[in-house]
Amino acid sequence: MGDHYFAERPDAASRRRSVDLVLPDLHLRLDTDSGMFSPDRIDPGTRILLETAPAPPPAGDLLDLGCGYGPIALTLAMRSPQARVFGVDVNQRALALAEGNAKAVGLDNVRFVLADEIDPGLRFDAIWSNPPIRIGKAALHDLLLTWLPRLTPTGAAHLVVQKHLGSDSLQRWLNGQGFPTE
Repeated sequence: MGDHYFAERPDAASRRRSVDLVLPDLHLRLDTDSGMFSPDRIDPGTRILLETAPAPPPAGDLLDLGCGYGPIALTLAMRSPQARVFGVDVNQRALALAEGNAKAVGLDNVRFVLADEIDPGLRFDAIWSNPPIRIGKAALHDLLLTWLPRLTPTGAAHLVVQKHLGSDSLQRWLNGQGFPTE
């Protein structure tokens, strides 16, 4: 139990609603709920990531790390219908909503799972994330060190972090860990 969006089972009473994800190439109505990240609107950072990151590869294995109710993973699945897209989160409520959102738009190339449900040998052609900064610096570093090494040799990670939430510090840390940044 917990009262944060990064809790496995949020304490917040359920209050379901819908938000619209409107991008130049798609429009999705997504169900969301209390106890998850940005339940009342698509987070501006998520929108910026989806509008400015390079297009996902047309095929391969793609990861949305900290997927929440699914805006990034669903966008990837729609933009790359031949890819296998995985959305990973700890929040059970968010995973259930993301799965429902995928079914509502008829996507069958995306799965929403807990981290330990992904084959540890699977490598990703790309990772997208609006990472859960509020889990704390040490936990965030551990999370990234778990997933970034699982990129293929030509794979890339696309992360969005607000400047006032430590983007400069994270960029320095990533570079220090051997993950070049732009």
